[in-house]
Amino acid sequence: MAGTRRRQPDKGSLRKSLYNKVAHDLGQRIVRGDYKPGALLPNEAECGQIYKVSRTAVREAVKMLSAKGLIQSRPKIGSRVEPRAAWNLLDRDVLGWYCATVDFQNFAHDVQQIRFMIEPEAAALAATNRSQAHLVEIAAAYEAMSEGVDDEQAWNVADVKFHLAVLEASGNEFISPFGRVIESLLANLFSGTVGYVRNRVRVLPLHEAILDAIKARKPDAARRAVRRLLESTQRTIDQGGKARPAQDAKPRQRRSVKV
Repeated sequence: MAGTRRRQPDKGSLRKSLYNKVAHDLGQRIVRGDYKPGALLPNEAECGQIYKVSRTAVREAVKMLSAKGLIQSRPKIGSRVEPRAAWNLLDRDVLGWYCATVDFQNFAHDVQQIRFMIEPEAAALAATNRSQAHLVEIAAAYEAMSEGVDDEQAWNVADVKFHLAVLEASGNEFISPFGRVIESLLANLFSGTVGYVRNRVRVLPLHEAILDAIKARKPDAARRAVRRLLESTQRTIDQGGKARPAQDAKPRQRRSVKV
């Protein structure tokens, strides 16, 4: 249309995109081990040439990585990679980089330890404290899992939502944000343990038992149901992650959930 001006890219958004690109590449390389603890990163000028960005963008990327505990930047010395113990592994970006590089068995073992410590008690609290809105969220996630039994991606998305909804329903103000932080952990764990239809068909009733216990306001039953699910996941991990595909695996008859 005549007289219509083309919208110019927002300079602030463009600058953020540039330093995010630098930070994410450097962060992945640090977590992967390309830059060992104690190593110096390329200086501002070198990073600018490598990534084709300004020194300002490099400085912003360095600030971002410093805030995540990956590096420490000092004048006249440069940016040095921090020891692994200093990294903020609960930061969502760092979690993503970590999940993409770590050995699955070690990763799954650590995640399962956290889940056994938190999720059974969170479910028990949810059975006591949940509201009708919370129950609707848990049930909706369960229904999405049931409908996505033969779709791995849809299942994993719904599975994460189910567990986060249970944590949210606990009513504990510290458990809920923790759940959002470990969302990346759960997504990566589930993608490695329920890769085939047989796995999903087998664990769907275990999720249903959690939903039923929370709906019935039975804390002990909810706690036991979560432990059974976690034990099933642990067996899959111990067997090497994904089970072999099964030709005869068929989705179970789906039950409509009323809340």
